[in-house]
Amino acid sequence: MNVLVLGGAGYIGSCCVEILLSHGCRVTVFDSLVKGHRQAVDPRVEFVQGDLEDRTALDRVLAGGNFSGVIHFAAFIEAGESMQDPGRYFRNNLARGLTALDALVAHGIPKIVFSSTAAVYGNPAQIPIPENSPTRPINPYGESKLMFERVMDWYRRIHGLEYVALRYFNAAGATAEHGEDHHPETHLVPLILQTAAGRRPAISIFGDDYDTPDGTCVRDYIHVVDLAEAHWLALRSSQTGAFNLGSGSGYSVRQIVEVAREVTGREIPVEMAPRRPGDPDRLISDSTRARDLLGWQPGFDDIRAIVESAWRWRQSHPDGYAG
Repeated sequence: MNVLVLGGAGYIGSCCVEILLSHGCRVTVFDSLVKGHRQAVDPRVEFVQGDLEDRTALDRVLAGGNFSGVIHFAAFIEAGESMQDPGRYFRNNLARGLTALDALVAHGIPKIVFSSTAAVYGNPAQIPIPENSPTRPINPYGESKLMFERVMDWYRRIHGLEYVALRYFNAAGATAEHGEDHHPETHLVPLILQTAAGRRPAISIFGDDYDTPDGTCVRDYIHVVDLAEAHWLALRSSQTGAFNLGSGSGYSVRQIVEVAREVTGREIPVEMAPRRPGDPDRLISDSTRARDLLGWQPGFDDIRAIVESAWRWRQSHPDGYAG
């Protein structure tokens, strides 16, 4: 299978490329490197540096590729930032995505697998969250992803472009080669591990008055390898529509800090900070549909194993991809 990966130099994209290669795929990565890392691109793939708004560059890649499908990771992902600069998120996640869809249709690409998010649910009506739960995003990041899902469905109806939208819960963990290295870093697990490594004086907990047992936000953590395998399965499947990807277990911020203390054997100082706008109390997945229809079976349901893999990568890459 010949696959084009948009945003394949980022955290989840690079891990997905690694899994695709392990399944014998031929892979081309298209990435602007605005958020991704050139060092994260596997040397076995063809790499094209380009932006999704550049239709000419996309046409050039698609014309020469004979691709079986496309996986789309090229989006901005910080919910807090989206509350400060919503236009940036709608321009990148929606408008540039539209350019990509038009190019796929023009070149007869049969299928797209889209990196979506549990943020489409906002403060969910029920826990765990099924796919038919009301979609009511509470930040522009989630809204931009939901809007793109709806656009893809119209392209399916009108142009026949099949799609799968994978609604991630909290991606974490690493492979031996690829891990999480954002600038600036905003995700909980790498921030905690940077603190454990002495790179930060303390980990900030944003709010302790949420409607949860210990007052801190509860999230469903899923290993990045399990996410990557789901993309491979979605690409090969005849299914269409949205699928949740999560472990089905919820852990609070305080619980993740405690797990990291056990894994690292380090003292991890904590400081309290005000709530961030756009953070739901709880997000826990019902991923039954992905398990039943895609044949997806997570291999890393244990939160300790997830944190351990991230810590191993952090120790072998103390400066991230710059090291």
